[in-house]
Amino acid sequence: MATGVLQRVSGGLGRAKSGAHSAGQLAVWGRGFATSSCRNREDSWFKSLFVRKVDPRKDAHSTLLTKNEESNLYKIQFHNVKPECLDAYNKLCEDVLPSIHADKYYPCELVGTWNTWYGEQDQAVHLWRYRGGYPALTEVMNKLRQNKEFTAYRKERGKMLLSRRNQLLLEFSFWNEPVPRTGPNVYELRTYQLRPGTMIEWGNYWARAVRYRQQNREAVGGFFSQIGNLYMVHHLWAYKDLQSREDTRNAVWQQEGWHEVVYYTVPLIQHMDSRIMIPTKASPLQ
Repeated sequence: MATGVLQRVSGGLGRAKSGAHSAGQLAVWGRGFATSSCRNREDSWFKSLFVRKVDPRKDAHSTLLTKNEESNLYKIQFHNVKPECLDAYNKLCEDVLPSIHADKYYPCELVGTWNTWYGEQDQAVHLWRYRGGYPALTEVMNKLRQNKEFTAYRKERGKMLLSRRNQLLLEFSFWNEPVPRTGPNVYELRTYQLRPGTMIEWGNYWARAVRYRQQNREAVGGFFSQIGNLYMVHHLWAYKDLQSREDTRNAVWQQEGWHEVVYYTVPLIQHMDSRIMIPTKASPLQ
């Protein structure tokens, strides 16, 4: 009987200790949860001091960011060429594209045409401008369908390509409009895939940032996509050579305000890419 009493007492004490231990765990967990919640609130409050707030607008983002009075539309084309056909492809483009550019019958201009030097190899990049927006683009497409020389060009070009893609772009209001320039230059096309909903923030910061990049005339053009991959930005830069590019990019860090631009715009980016390009003979941007 004494043994049974001792067992019951011992069991009761064990359960009491277990309950106390569980209660202690709950108390610690509760304090941890409260501390974590408090810390999260503090973090959110702290971050709110630095996150840029964009006022809600009724207009489309493209209306707020572009040069509405000019209504320029751009098309960028990426052609991946069979390696053994690149020279023939360039020659074919040199024979046909400048004639379209020079003919006033077509409301379009060849802004530039390049081969990628560093980045995707055996790639051609063409940038067209349509003054008058979408109606001008439609007019050009309809007229080119009746152009036998262009039809033959497309057929011959198709034999040389592995793949191709394009985008329709608008230009940022605060960037230079690309104009022909003499060479020799190397060009860098920096492409940014932004998080959806961040285009206005990007524009707010780069409207100031582009002023830091004008000293050596390296800023050629800035664009954002309307059709194709969306929330994509392209910045086009020109340098005398790769060393000039390095020196120019290093020098901008000495300017007050550039650090802030980088700090606030990097979180807006999902992916970024850089191409170094060499202009072909047919390119107005040399």
